[in-house]
Amino acid sequence: MKFTRLLALLATAALAGLNSARAELTLPAIFGDNMVLQQQMPVPVWGWAAPGTPVTVTFAGQTRTARADAAGQWRVQLGKLKASFTPQNLVITAGDTRTLTNILVGEVWLGSGQSNMEKPVGLQHGQKPTINAEQELAAANFPNIRIFQADKVLSATPLTDLKKFHAWQACSSNALDTVHFSAALYFFGRELHTNLNVPIGLIHSSWGGTRIEPWTPPVGFASVPSLADIHTPDFGTNKIPTTAPSVLYNAMIAPLVPFALRGAIWYQGESNLSDTNYDAKMAALIGGWRKIWGEGNFPFYFVEIAPFKDPGGKPIRAGTAETEPQFWVQQARAAEHIKKTGMIVTTDLVDDLNDIHPRDKATVGHRLAALALDKTYDVEVPSESPSFEKMKISGNKAVLKFEDTHGGLKSRDGQPLTWFEVAGADGKFVPADAQIVGKTVEVSAAGVDAPKAVRFAWSETAQPNLCNAAGLPVAPFNTLMPVE
Repeated sequence: MKFTRLLALLATAALAGLNSARAELTLPAIFGDNMVLQQQMPVPVWGWAAPGTPVTVTFAGQTRTARADAAGQWRVQLGKLKASFTPQNLVITAGDTRTLTNILVGEVWLGSGQSNMEKPVGLQHGQKPTINAEQELAAANFPNIRIFQADKVLSATPLTDLKKFHAWQACSSNALDTVHFSAALYFFGRELHTNLNVPIGLIHSSWGGTRIEPWTPPVGFASVPSLADIHTPDFGTNKIPTTAPSVLYNAMIAPLVPFALRGAIWYQGESNLSDTNYDAKMAALIGGWRKIWGEGNFPFYFVEIAPFKDPGGKPIRAGTAETEPQFWVQQARAAEHIKKTGMIVTTDLVDDLNDIHPRDKATVGHRLAALALDKTYDVEVPSESPSFEKMKISGNKAVLKFEDTHGGLKSRDGQPLTWFEVAGADGKFVPADAQIVGKTVEVSAAGVDAPKAVRFAWSETAQPNLCNAAGLPVAPFNTLMPVE
C-alpha cells in the first residue's frame, strides 16, 4: 500500500512539474534576439504556454492573438512584412512577456548537406582552410547579415525544438570563426546582401559525411513510389546511426518548421556516390521539405559535387572512374525535372584532386547566389552552366549544340578543348579533337569515321576547359545517358 501511495505521489509531482513547464511561455530556439524575419510573405510565430492561455504577438505595427491549445501549443501568423534595416522588437505575451530585440526584416535562406556545406571559412579539423581564409574572415563584418546554426543531433522521431544550437547573431569575423559557420552559405548570403540591399538571415544545418536519406522526411519518401518503402526503424534503446532515414530531418530540420524562409541551398552527394537513383532521392528530399513547410515550391539550389579521387589515385568509394560522372547525370536530372531548382557546376574549382573538400567556397557561394538572383529575384545575371542539347552527325564529325551559352562558348584557358571523347559503332570511346564553330562544338577522332556517341568530362578527375562567355563551365554529359 505504501509503495502504491509513493508511486501516486511521484506521478502527481511529475505531472505538476510538466504543467509548471507548460505554464511558462516558451519559444522555439529559432526565435531570438538578432534574427531576420522573411519579407513579403506570411510569417508564422509559435510556441508553448499553459493550456488555454491567451497569447498576443506584436511586431512592426501588427498585433495577432491566439490561445494555447490543450497541449499548450499556440501559433499566430503575421502579415507580409516590408524589408527593414531598422532594428525592431517582437513582443509575445502569454501570462509572461518575452521581448525579442534587434530584429530585422529581409531574406531568409536555409543551407544544408554534408561536409562541403559544413566546411567553415577558417580552420576545420582534418581540412585545409578556404582560399584567402584570413582575409575573408577579417572582412566578414556585416551587421545586417545574421547567422543561426543548428548543431549535430539525431532523433528517431520529429522534435518540436532544437536540442543544440548557436543562436542568432550578427555576422562578424569572430562569429563566423567561433561558430565554424558554413563558408558556402556565408558567401551565398554575402552576395545576396550586396546585390539586393536587404538584411539577410542564414540558417545553417549540416553534418559532414552524411547521406541524403537521414535529411529526408517520411512524407518525402512516401511521395516517390520507388522510395515509398523507406521508413525510420524502431531503434528501441539502441544507438541511432547517422545513416538511418529521417534521423537528421527529425532533429535538425523539423524543429525549424514553419519558420518563414525564401528557399534553401544544398551541397551533398559524396556519401551517396554509388547510388543509381539519387535523382529520385532528391525529389523526395525537396518535395518533403516543401510539403512540411507549406510554402509551396520554394526555390532549392544545389551544387554538383566536384571532381575528386583518393590519395592513392584509385577511384574512390565505387567501382570505376566513371561512377562520379554517372552521379553527375543524376544530379542534372534532378535539376531538370524538379520545379524551381537549379544546379551549379564545379569542375573548374578544384585545386587538389586528392582533396574531397575543394577550398574555393567563395565561387560556390557566388554561383549559388547567381541562381537565386536570376531565378528567384529576377536580377539579370548569367547563372546557368551550358548543358548539352542535341547532336547531329556530319561526315566524320559529331556536331554538338548547347543550351545556356550566355554570349557563346570559349576555352577558359585559351588552350585546345579538353576531355572530349567519341565512339563509333563498336561503342569504344577514344580521346577526340574538339573545335568551337560558331554556337556549336565539332568533335572528331582519327579512326572513328562514323561517330555514334560523344561524352565530355566523363571521369572523376575531369577538369575541362570549355565554358561560356560568362566563365561558367559546361556540365559533364554523355549522349548515351540523356538528362531529359
